[in-house]
Amino acid sequence: MRTAALERKTSETQIKVALNLDGSGKSTVKTPIGIFNHFLSLFCFFSKIDLEVYASGDLEVDEHHLMEDTGIVLGQAIKGALGEKRGIARFGWSAVPMDEALVLVSLDLSGRSHLNYDLSVPEWVGKVKGESFKEFFLGFVRGGELTLHIKGLSGENGHHIMESAFKGLGMCLKSAKALVDDRIPSTKGVI
Repeated sequence: MRTAALERKTSETQIKVALNLDGSGKSTVKTPIGIFNHFLSLFCFFSKIDLEVYASGDLEVDEHHLMEDTGIVLGQAIKGALGEKRGIARFGWSAVPMDEALVLVSLDLSGRSHLNYDLSVPEWVGKVKGESFKEFFLGFVRGGELTLHIKGLSGENGHHIMESAFKGLGMCLKSAKALVDDRIPSTKGVI
């Protein structure tokens, strides 16, 4: 089974994540940031992973630490559940519309951390600073040791733009984690 459970406690945040890569898209996401819970649940639904997230932190400062650390732990859990990555498709891509917004997402479970983030996001998405979502994706990339490109092709509404990005990331992960054969998906023989 491709599963993982991790916990990270710092002086700023407490994060617990448990996931099953071969789930059905069920999620229990409990953070103090409502819109973040919503987006993580959409990510689960479209990736078809089962996910539990329990996160708390220093929101009296702002949401930056909580969102970044959640990204780190989620990325680490996915990396752990993938193991040596034998048999996976490795790559995924999507172009997700949400009303006026259109976001392109591309993912490589490469073992190399890189984020190319090109989204025009308003200063606030709901009650969250728009820039804090980039911190989540940065943490996710670092924790998961993966390459992620997110490019906004159109959009004005911050909620629509971010919803497209999270749905797109889910679709990419669904494709990339799919088992297609029994080989390591690299000419090097390792990822």
